[in-house]
Amino acid sequence: MAVRVQEADFDMGAELAALSAGNRRVGALASFVGLVRDMHVDGDGQPVSAMTLEHYPGMTERQLEAIEAEARARWPLEDCLVIHRYGRLEPGDRIVLVACASPHRDAAFEACRFLMDWLKTKAPFWKLEETPEGRRWVEARDSDTAAAERWQG
Repeated sequence: MAVRVQEADFDMGAELAALSAGNRRVGALASFVGLVRDMHVDGDGQPVSAMTLEHYPGMTERQLEAIEAEARARWPLEDCLVIHRYGRLEPGDRIVLVACASPHRDAAFEACRFLMDWLKTKAPFWKLEETPEGRRWVEARDSDTAAAERWQG
């Protein structure tokens, strides 16, 4: 298990290689990488020149570890990785990497999607977009909440 909250960028290839290195039980490795978009997605399509991600150090890591532990309880996983960046990021920059290693592809895919869905709604991160009209906080999206609710119960 690895959960990291960091300002620095990450090397996807190196991170994925390390996740399964030497473990012959891994038959599937599923991953998701989130990137900063150059426009606001909720209807107005307004350009975004940068996004600043804020978090509560300590609390954020604990919440991500709890989400990761839940994924391990639900699926047969050999390993998981969650890297989430904070600080000022520009369009095209990587924000998050979630990866799951499992003997089977279904478990790897499902656990990876679960981690992203729950991360979007349960992890204490706040996003501040820079637009031509100024800076604005990004509100939680109904679609993210609905995605996380699929895993309830």
